[in-house]
Amino acid sequence: MAVRLHMKLGVVAEHDRLPDSPDTVVVVEPSVGSVARSKGHLYLLVTSQVSTRHALEATRLTAETIRNEYYYDESAGIRVCLQKAIATANKRLAHQSDRLGLRSPGGNGPIGVGVAVVRGSEMYVATVGPAEAYLIRQARLSTLPDPHRERGLPSGELEPDVWRGEISFGDSLVLVSPNVVARLGPEELKDAMLTLHPQSAMEHLHHRFVAAEGSGSDGAIAFEATEVSATAHQRTLVPVRPAEPLAGAPDRSPIPLADNVQAAGTAVRAASANAKTAAGSAFDRVVARAQDLLPRRRPAYRRVTPLASRRETQRRAAVALLAFLVVFGGLGLGVWAFAPGGTGTQAISSIDAGQRALEVIRTNLNEVTGPGIDLIEAEPEHASELLTEAYEQLSVASRNGIQAATIEPLREQTIEGLDRLSGVVPVSSTDLYTFKPKEGKPPIDLKAAVRGPDGATFVLDASTKTVWRVDLKNKKATAAVKSGQKARGGTVATPRLIAVGGRDLLVLDSKNALWRWRAANKDGKGTVTKIRVQGASSWGDDILSIGTFVRIASEGLYNLYVVDPSEQQIKAYSPARDGSGFPGKHTNWLATDRATDTMSALHIDGDLFTIENGAITRFVSGKNDGWEGAVPNDTLLRAAPSYTLMAGAGERREGVVYGYDRRNARLIAISKGDGHYIAQYRLAGDADGWEDMRGFYVAPPGEDPEAPPVIVWVSRDGVHQATLEAVTNEPGASPGPSAGTSAAPSSAP
Repeated sequence: MAVRLHMKLGVVAEHDRLPDSPDTVVVVEPSVGSVARSKGHLYLLVTSQVSTRHALEATRLTAETIRNEYYYDESAGIRVCLQKAIATANKRLAHQSDRLGLRSPGGNGPIGVGVAVVRGSEMYVATVGPAEAYLIRQARLSTLPDPHRERGLPSGELEPDVWRGEISFGDSLVLVSPNVVARLGPEELKDAMLTLHPQSAMEHLHHRFVAAEGSGSDGAIAFEATEVSATAHQRTLVPVRPAEPLAGAPDRSPIPLADNVQAAGTAVRAASANAKTAAGSAFDRVVARAQDLLPRRRPAYRRVTPLASRRETQRRAAVALLAFLVVFGGLGLGVWAFAPGGTGTQAISSIDAGQRALEVIRTNLNEVTGPGIDLIEAEPEHASELLTEAYEQLSVASRNGIQAATIEPLREQTIEGLDRLSGVVPVSSTDLYTFKPKEGKPPIDLKAAVRGPDGATFVLDASTKTVWRVDLKNKKATAAVKSGQKARGGTVATPRLIAVGGRDLLVLDSKNALWRWRAANKDGKGTVTKIRVQGASSWGDDILSIGTFVRIASEGLYNLYVVDPSEQQIKAYSPARDGSGFPGKHTNWLATDRATDTMSALHIDGDLFTIENGAITRFVSGKNDGWEGAVPNDTLLRAAPSYTLMAGAGERREGVVYGYDRRNARLIAISKGDGHYIAQYRLAGDADGWEDMRGFYVAPPGEDPEAPPVIVWVSRDGVHQATLEAVTNEPGASPGPSAGTSAAPSSAP
């Protein structure tokens, strides 16, 4: 069925616009069919580089002139009418340039025009001066450049260029002020248009523009082409019924002589029934007469048995029955006790079942990894079927009496094959530093670890209420921030959460005060300063995680994100220009309120990754974009993963996110882009070191881009390192944490 295009419109409401915005937005969608077919729909944005009352009057004058001249002019096509309308608006602005203050030394004014006309499937777009147009088609962002963008209205050399193209289902066009694009960037605009309705996208972009401390020109208009089915009434079909020439006639069979044959059969059946009845009655009479001729016996006299005789007879019968049961039971017991080989059949059957299970296991293993054979690489699906069957037969062999010494080597070989299929990489870990508290002090209880801004490792110790800076090169730990410490801005309470932003180590204490540690020299000494965060005192005691995203790297400015379950939001704070804190009111980063009490970690690289209900979730522009991290197919050996810790590495949509699965003591690597499963890492030799992992981060890559990634992780009282590459269990190797340097932290409380 034929379809037509309908435009979904998105504009920012006038009451939501900034007070100092001089921009004017005009949308004309004619309701008269002839006008719509000849002139189409008009979408007009007029911007200004200056924010004054006269600039607002100039943009309104320009918008009214272009709209009126375009729809009044019937002398030419759309392209020529648009050029003439813009030229007329330019002349009117030139005549009033002195009154409106639009004169400029170069002869080019501050007024910009972005206009689009849609008629059917045709689209005409033109931009003059400071106004930009972006076409989004098949998730690709294209700009419609103006070769003379510096020539704003009024201009003495106006040459408007009108672009003509086709618009189809799913295409979107955005007319926007360059002030908005310069503040947010074109990728933010593209993500909003691809994931939201045009109206929601414009409101979201304007909200982000205001949150980014934008001011002045904020005009934007967007529309998206959708299909509307064309309907038409058609005549209802009426079935034609043939005439019935035999209506009212008696029912007769269409087969010749069928009715006569049926009548004859009925008569024969009735006659046979009568004959059968007559024959039966005659036979009964003959039998009765024969019985009358037989001799008869007289009735016997009735005999009465005394009660004593009946009781004696019953007693003897009971004794006989009891004796029979005793003899029968004794014979059965003797046969069961003294007959040789009473359970031989069952034992033989059990041994046979166990041997058959062993044969299946060995056959499958030889087929998967026999001499010169590696079915795991060649045909992984077939290898998975064989190894799964072998694993199931291990239980059968164990239940049927096969010794453990025979089963265990086969079990190890089977599990090794299943691990290869599911991408298990055995790795080794070494100790880098071990804390030893002073005598009489409670044991160390590390809770988190981050890579500090100076390259050192910072760990949070809940026992001593201290954030330690660990210099792994010199094997030395010093207290960076601790409870009760006097610092610039007040006294530090008990540290709860740590994060890194730009040049700062951030520490959130139990009173919701945010402290910044910044290195003072190359020896590891630093200064602690309290950072102002507006509204932090009302957060409550349920803050689960904090994170940062570097906004301007050269100036060390970064945004702050706080997971607040009581507000069902992730609060976003923009930094002050001088980097002294976050004085502005927070914005709700999530598009809609949702339960955040299960979010236990944050990783932000442009997208926001978090652990939610034990799974890794990705948010884009405040919404869950449907990204799902794949999991290894090894549920035969291990339970499904439930993540408690997370860290990431690499660029946005190109790097890797690592999730720590505590119940299986493993790290799972997932692609940030499409969420596909990469590998899982476990300590070689079934070492139990990772069962006590409290936190970890991915070390930055070295000079060799092909080198395997390295993680630094902390246990209850130590800092360790693991290189994520396969190792072999050679004699003398140490797959788990080895005996490394042990030392007491300096300046321990």
